[in-house]
Amino acid sequence: MFGREPFEKSLKRLKKNGINYVELKGDNYTPDLHQDPEQTKKWLEHFEMRVSGICGLYSEYNDLSSVNPYVRQTAIEYIKRQTEYAQFVGGRYLIVVPSAVGRTIPQDEYELYRSAETLRICAQYFEQSNVIAAIEPIRSAEVSLIHTVEQALAYIKLVNHPAIYYINGDVYHMLCEERNVGEAILSCGDRLINLHVADSNRDGPGKGMMDLDLVIMAAYLVGMNQEGRFITFEPLGPYSNPYVLANSVPDESIMDKLVKESVEYFREREGIVRGLTQSDLSNIVF
Repeated sequence: MFGREPFEKSLKRLKKNGINYVELKGDNYTPDLHQDPEQTKKWLEHFEMRVSGICGLYSEYNDLSSVNPYVRQTAIEYIKRQTEYAQFVGGRYLIVVPSAVGRTIPQDEYELYRSAETLRICAQYFEQSNVIAAIEPIRSAEVSLIHTVEQALAYIKLVNHPAIYYINGDVYHMLCEERNVGEAILSCGDRLINLHVADSNRDGPGKGMMDLDLVIMAAYLVGMNQEGRFITFEPLGPYSNPYVLANSVPDESIMDKLVKESVEYFREREGIVRGLTQSDLSNIVF
């Protein structure tokens, strides 16, 4: 979400606000066009930061569900490179989107099966690296496949490989597609490895109408407060293709305020939730 801002500036901002983990974007595209993993690792060590995982970027050029076999081959190679990158920097997961972000119209009736077949081929890279594949359901205004947790579970079953098990949740997409955000989080269970958080307007938490207390309670119930599972702020704005931010140069003052206020609000609400009594909880309905 920090676009083309120098990596060290982003890390410095996060560390200043008490954040010790960062989710990196999957921009190790080719042997010649990529971020320098060695330099990335040096900056992480300098700021004593750790990597939670890699946010995979899936477009028409590396679409797992594409009718074009060369595009699917590119998707396979892309996932292989990102799993290697994640392992090198110590990341636990790689987010997988089953179809291209920004394409909402299905290519044909077989794209779900092509996507599952392609990801099944990629499963070997997750096994070899011990990096977790995290399937992310995304709203129908952005993708043609997998909009809900239920659909993600069905997709994982269709892939039918033990290395493909986990889910990357996103409360903004849940607000758009699910009947109840709390229930959607609970339905993920132990599969939920990472949860993206933004408000109802896709701004920082506390800037819209989302019930963050409900999200925190549900996240605690499925064990998201345990080591190795993550909650990640992702206020990207209401774009149909949010990848536009990946090549933008952000306003530092806006980013400083966004991170500071997001962290403060989340911690305030988490503290309140943790202090609720049994009597308080008995009045809460998911």
